[in-house]
Amino acid sequence: MQVVDYALEAGYRMFDTAAVYGNEIHLGEAFKTLLPKYDLEREDIFVTTKLSPSDHGSRAEQAYQKSLENLDLEYVDLYLIHFPGGAKLPAEDKRNTKMRELSWCKLTELYDDGKVNAVGVSNFTVAHLEGLMESNHGLVPAVNQVEWHPYYTQSSLYKFCKQHHITLQAYCSFGGTSCSNNSLLNDPVVVSTALKLEVTPAQVLLVWALQQDVAVIPKAVHPEHIKENRSLNFKIPEEDMKALNQLSEKNVKYAWDPSIVA
Repeated sequence: MQVVDYALEAGYRMFDTAAVYGNEIHLGEAFKTLLPKYDLEREDIFVTTKLSPSDHGSRAEQAYQKSLENLDLEYVDLYLIHFPGGAKLPAEDKRNTKMRELSWCKLTELYDDGKVNAVGVSNFTVAHLEGLMESNHGLVPAVNQVEWHPYYTQSSLYKFCKQHHITLQAYCSFGGTSCSNNSLLNDPVVVSTALKLEVTPAQVLLVWALQQDVAVIPKAVHPEHIKENRSLNFKIPEEDMKALNQLSEKNVKYAWDPSIVA
C-alpha cells in the first residue's frame, strides 16, 4: 500500500497489474483507502490487468470477473491476454492458437457488452497478431505490451503495430533489473548519454522509448525512483538516439519468450 501511496502522491494515475502477479487484492485495498486521501474518484485512475495463461479460452470471462472482485472495481480500463500460450500446453502445441482465439472472442464480448473500456494483448509476436486479426471479431487489440529496451527491439513488430494502430507498450524498460541484472543501466552508451543530458540512466531509457512513440510502464518501489520516472521533460539528441539504437545488436532478452509459442 505504501508504494501506491507514493505513486498517487507523485501524480501517477495509471496502475498495471495481472492475475499472475498475485497482488490484485492488495491493489484494490490500496485504492479503497488511498483514493479518498487524494480526493480522487475511480474515473481519475487507469487500471490494467491481465488474463492468466491458466485461464485461456472459455474461462476468460470468469477470470475477468474474478479480477474485478479482487480489485473491488466495477470495471478495468484495459484487459490484456497476458501470454499467447496456455499454462498447461507445450509451446509448440497447435491448440494454443485455438485457445488464444477463444480468449480473444471472450474479451471482445466483454468489450461489446461495455464491461471493459479497452482490450489488448501482451507478449504477442507479429504472427500471433496476424492470426488473431484474421478472426478478430471486428476488434483490433488496443495495446500489445512487450519487452522493449535498447538491448531488445523488435523492428518488425514495431512496424506492424504502427501500421495497425496498436499501441506498443514496453515492459522491462531497464533491462534485467527485476532479476538483479543492471547491465543495461550500466551500459557505457546509456551512462554517457545520461551524463551528457544531466539525467539518470533510467530516465534516458524511458525517454528513448517515448521518443519512438512506445508507451512505458516503469516499475519502481522507492519514492525517489517513483518521482524520477515522471521527470522526463527532456529530449535525447538524434546522434545519441542512434547510439542507443545500435545497442539492439546485443539482442539480449530478459523475460519469457513468446516466439516459440504456436
